[in-house]
Amino acid sequence: MIDDIMLDAEERMESTISNLVREFSKVRTGRANPNMLEHVQVDYYGVPTPVTQVGNISVPEPNQLVIKPYDRSVVKEVERSILAANLGVTPQNEGEQVRIVLPKLTEETRKVLVKDVKKLAEESRVAIRNIRRDANDGIKKLEKSSELTEDDAKGYLEDVQELTDRFVEKVAEEFAKKEKDLLSI
Repeated sequence: MIDDIMLDAEERMESTISNLVREFSKVRTGRANPNMLEHVQVDYYGVPTPVTQVGNISVPEPNQLVIKPYDRSVVKEVERSILAANLGVTPQNEGEQVRIVLPKLTEETRKVLVKDVKKLAEESRVAIRNIRRDANDGIKKLEKSSELTEDDAKGYLEDVQELTDRFVEKVAEEFAKKEKDLLSI
């Protein structure tokens, strides 16, 4: 039972870190990154489909993305979907493909993006602490029902805290990488 609690807490914390990294990849840094289009859905013959599945995405230059749909008839739909996604970019329809030129980030924009990234990191820290609370509650319930001794429960609570500290440190590392990426010109 205690192994289930510990395993569940670790898996949920890993999931939180994965989600944070995924959210960070959506924040543009002035350099082209196909991940920024990951959540864009294209209406492909009536079915919402990720843009990554309707065409090939390439990075011809550091500040450009080119989406070349496998089916030329959806070029306008790809363009419309990118505009609707509010990415802060304007796609250019070139007939057979869609080109996105990323504008240079101003110092002010960079600072705003760092604030946004900091907020995402803090939300992840809170999520990890909530997972810790859930695990601690589970351990205390086992202690109350006499399935664990007081000493064992104390040891497991310390293990959960160590796990929490490790994952909070991972959040800090990911934030530091993204902040450096955003502030470098």
